[in-house]
Amino acid sequence: MTTPNRISERFRVLAEAGQSGFVAYITAGDPSLAATLSVARALDDAGVDILELGIPFSDPVADGPTIQAASTRALANGASVAKVLNVVRELRKTSQMPVVLFTYLNPIYVYGFENFLRDAVEAGADGLLILDLPPEEAAQNAEFVVASGLQPIRLIAPTTPPARMARIVAGGGGFIYYVSREGVTGEQKDISDTIGEQVAEIRRHTPLPIAVGFGISSPEQAAAVARQSDAVVVGSAIVRRIAEHGNEEGLADRIKDFVSPLVQAAHTR
Repeated sequence: MTTPNRISERFRVLAEAGQSGFVAYITAGDPSLAATLSVARALDDAGVDILELGIPFSDPVADGPTIQAASTRALANGASVAKVLNVVRELRKTSQMPVVLFTYLNPIYVYGFENFLRDAVEAGADGLLILDLPPEEAAQNAEFVVASGLQPIRLIAPTTPPARMARIVAGGGGFIYYVSREGVTGEQKDISDTIGEQVAEIRRHTPLPIAVGFGISSPEQAAAVARQSDAVVVGSAIVRRIAEHGNEEGLADRIKDFVSPLVQAAHTR
């Protein structure tokens, strides 16, 4: 009997509870791989539903200054694809929190695409989000993704027309990540006022859960987005606090204290 993917199972449980989920992003290796593991465990303790674990890359063009700087620090500290996968292995010893590997094509192809998919599943990853993989190119590797067992997470932007939405979500799994603003990642003072209508349009094309991110940094914003989606994604706000407190004792506890109210807001809508 096949074990359900952790991502799908988590969304099933959330739906039964009438809750929206919370997805947290951190960059692996910032400020160190050991700290990443500690923070990941703290996020699990805070009630985070899905962890997006960023594999650092030297040219993260879809990311804003906060995550770009985190990737630079992580690479300088010796982070690599193999070491990030080892963090997932260590996390799996104590946690069943779903993990999505968040990266660009280059690190995967340098590692070896088939080797990466095999090793990622073996380590305990559940999904893969490749930021610079358009649907036309994704189709060429679809057999590897399906065979690997990793859920292929797809991105939809505010500028994506309906016809293209249909093509993108057709190759997706786990959930659809709706990027609620144009541009690169980063905190924003206000959330987009078109989230509801865009999520409704995406729902016309897929039964997959829809997670909304880009710019969310407060419980009020998280609650507002949760009322219009299946999950809230927060990344830059967490990564910024890791940068601010990375050299201090109690980093994991600080991140847990910041994230816990966001999780609560998402869960209670």
